[in-house]
Parts: sequence; C-alpha cells; structure tokens
Amino acid sequence: MRSQPGTDGHLPPTLPMGAADIAYHLATRGRPLPVAFVFAFTGRAPSLDALRARVAERAHHIPALRYGIERRRRRLVLADRVAVERHVHEAWLSDDTDGSGTGRLMLARPMTAEGRPPWQVWLVHGPDGGYTLGYRSDHTLQDGVGAAHTARALLDDHPDDGPPGHPCAWPTARGVADALRDVTASLRAPVAKPAFAMPVTGRTRVCHADTALTRLRLIGREHGGTVNDVYLAALAHAVRVWHLKETGTAHPPLPVAVPMSVRAAGEETAPGNRMVVARLLLPCDEVSPKKVLARTVAATGRMRTSRQRDAVRLMLAAAPRAFGGRIGTRLVNGAVVAGPASSVNFGDALVHQGAASRRAAVFSELAAGVRMMTTLTGQRDTACLTLVHDEALRNAGDLPDLWLAALRELERA
Repeated sequence: MRSQPGTDGHLPPTLPMGAADIAYHLATRGRPLPVAFVFAFTGRAPSLDALRARVAERAHHIPALRYGIERRRRRLVLADRVAVERHVHEAWLSDDTDGSGTGRLMLARPMTAEGRPPWQVWLVHGPDGGYTLGYRSDHTLQDGVGAAHTARALLDDHPDDGPPGHPCAWPTARGVADALRDVTASLRAPVAKPAFAMPVTGRTRVCHADTALTRLRLIGREHGGTVNDVYLAALAHAVRVWHLKETGTAHPPLPVAVPMSVRAAGEETAPGNRMVVARLLLPCDEVSPKKVLARTVAATGRMRTSRQRDAVRLMLAAAPRAFGGRIGTRLVNGAVVAGPASSVNFGDALVHQGAASRRAAVFSELAAGVRMMTTLTGQRDTACLTLVHDEALRNAGDLPDLWLAALRELERA
C-alpha cells in the first residue's frame, strides 16, 4: 500500500491512483462521487468568516486537501495553493427538520471544478437555531475513514481523536480462500434480490435514525457480537419486514458489500482510498431476530478470525492497479449487491469553536446501479443510521424506523 505523503514534510507533485480509487473512477465513469461527513449542532452558528479562517489555517497542512484528480491519466496532482473562499460555503435550509435536506445538498451540489482539489466545507443553517457543518470530498480521492480524520483535522478545536488505524497482519489460508470466493461470486450470475430488482431512477433520498450507542453495545455483549453485528442484523430484519409489507413474501438472503478500512496509523489524512470490501449475505430469510443476529455474528466472526481484509489488501497490493480497480467495480455493483453497508466510529464529539456536535453522519451518493447504501456512524454516545436510497425503492424511507424496531426486538430476545 502507498505510504503517507507528507510525513517527511514533502508532498510529491503526483501520486498514482490506487486500485480502490480506480474502482470508483470506473464505477462513476469519471464523474465525481460525493462522500460527506456532516455534524449537527444546536445553538448559535459560527460566522462564515470564522469558519473560513479555521479552514485557511489548517487546510495547507492536510495532504488529502492538497491534491486534485487528473482522471485521464489516473493520478492525483498536487495543487499549488488552496483558495479557501472557493471551498467553504454557506446555505440556509429553514425547513430541514430531519437533516434530509442537508443530506441532499451535500450529495447534489456540483463538486469543485476547474482542476482544484475536490473538497468543500459547508455551513448550513437549519430551523430553530440549529446548524450543520459538513465536509465533503470526491470518493475517488478519499474513503469514509479518511474523511473522518480529515474533518477532525480541519474543523475540531483539538483534533486528537478519530477512528483507530488498522494493524496490518498476515491472513490465514481461510481468509485468502474467502477473499477469492467473493471475487468469484461477483463474476457469476447475480443472486436474487427481488426488493432491489427495479430500474434505478438516478434520484436519491437521504434519511437518518438516531439511537444510543450503548444500546447496540449491550445487545452485542448479550449475544456475543459487536456493535457492527447488531447494526447489520437489525438491518437484515428491517429489510425482511419492509419487503414483507410491500409484497407479502419473504426476502431471500441479501448480498451487501461491507467496506473495511486498511488505513494504518500514520496514514490518517493521506489522499486516496485505503479500504477493501467483503461480500456479506444478510439473513433476511430468518424469522427470529435473535437467529438473525447469531448468523450475522458467525459470518463476521469468520471474516475477523481469518483476517480476510488483510487477504484482500495484499491481493490488491500485488495485482496491477487497473485489474484491482475492475474487480472492485464488480464487488460493489448493483447487479451483484444491494449496496454498501458500512460503519465508522468517529470517536469523541467534534468540537468547533467551543460547541460540541450532537450527531455525526457519513454517507455518499449512489453509483454503478446500486439502489441503497447504509452507514452506521458512532459519535461519543450516539449512533446514527443513515440510509441513501434510489427513489425507485418504494417506501424505503420506512427502513430507519424498522431498523429501530428491530433493535427493540433484539433487546427483548
């Protein structure tokens, strides 16, 4: 994997795209794919001038913010300077009571053009004195964990926390076999996904659901799983109930792509995607939420003990970048999976000019025929489920509430 540019005080004038970067470039056919990290606050908002001053003070020291994308040559190019006034913006959404309007803004607004580094910071004024700070970048340049570290380094009063680095290790033989199995499955005929079989419209919606992070920890502890296991199991049960309401029939196991960070310590704000993907079948065919969780714990436990993410990491490092990029487009494609189901633990609340954010959420636009993506974002004691879905999915906006209902069933199990 590429080392962290800037650790020795030097930023190379160009960097080659990695395999995951090329995968996003191919999946979007060269168009920008926004990935956003948003932080909701209550109270008085900072001024645009104060926000720009903070960004101007820090942006030049963050490697990921210094590079633009030269798509034709598949490389990242160092910018001579960062014109902060062109990267930091302000908007007013007085009727955005649930954050969906801010989500649409972060995904729909055109990304930075004219060869500048493709990132922006937004100050969005909402109703009742609330406001949101949003950082967004092009997914070809940065993954969700990288966006978390960059947002922290750029905006936080004391940027000394964030997702832990991945400790690289050698995979087991089973990890290598499972990684190859995922690649083979992506090349076969797709499995049935009846709830996601309709043509995409290209129009997306964003919705959120909040709960206490402690709830997920306690459920996981009771059943021998992690917070991520509980999130995925509740998602599987929510899809089952949603599809049953819509069609009267049960849904078969649902393939999703689970992104996993391989961003090591020291690479926190390095440009480029440092992530791999595993294919997971959500047990939507299971009636009992308790059994759904048990099957999920078994599947993710196998990934962890076999160190499957390290198997994929080493395979991508050994393969030609273009080949790895094309495999990536197969693993995260609407014909193969319903979409990504990711999670990011942001850590302590973002504190900007003395105010602590009450919620954080990371999400991205859809691409490559994907109908839906979900993310669980943890910040201090709050977990936020974010759903981005194509409008073709009828009543998909019910899924966050059904996810919360699934958590209640797991608490009673």
